[in-house]
Amino acid sequence: MAEIVKAGNPVLKMVAKPVTVFDKKLKLLIAEMKKDMYLADGVGLAAPQIAVSKRIFVADDGTGFDVYINPEWKPVGDETIIDVEGCLSVPGWFGEVERYAHVIVKYQDIHGKKKQKKVSGLMARCVQHEVDHINGILYIERAISLHKDPRYNEP
Repeated sequence: MAEIVKAGNPVLKMVAKPVTVFDKKLKLLIAEMKKDMYLADGVGLAAPQIAVSKRIFVADDGTGFDVYINPEWKPVGDETIIDVEGCLSVPGWFGEVERYAHVIVKYQDIHGKKKQKKVSGLMARCVQHEVDHINGILYIERAISLHKDPRYNEP
């Protein structure tokens, strides 16, 4: 398992580089990210969270695994929802964040094929959260409020 970097690591504040080569090395990186996300019990994991400055995230909102390479999103409508978020790079904290309820995400798959889909609910929140990661933004910078998880004991 790759180490998930924590807030304060400079890679989390960098705008990640686009993926231009879709090869075996990329497939191995994505396989590692998938494994790490599930082991950490996450909904999503962006490449910068394992210290790789590339525009990639993996996600599974309970409806199945997918990989998003060079993702971009735009809102569908103006509806927003305030809900609680956490982050594998900010352990022991959670906070309320306002996000669009519905978004269209354009991305490339593991073979470089361009795709697009409309997502709502948890997946829409995940897309916005993970694209923030690849743009060097942590959810704590968008949070309306932050709360320490009383069950969390810092290592």
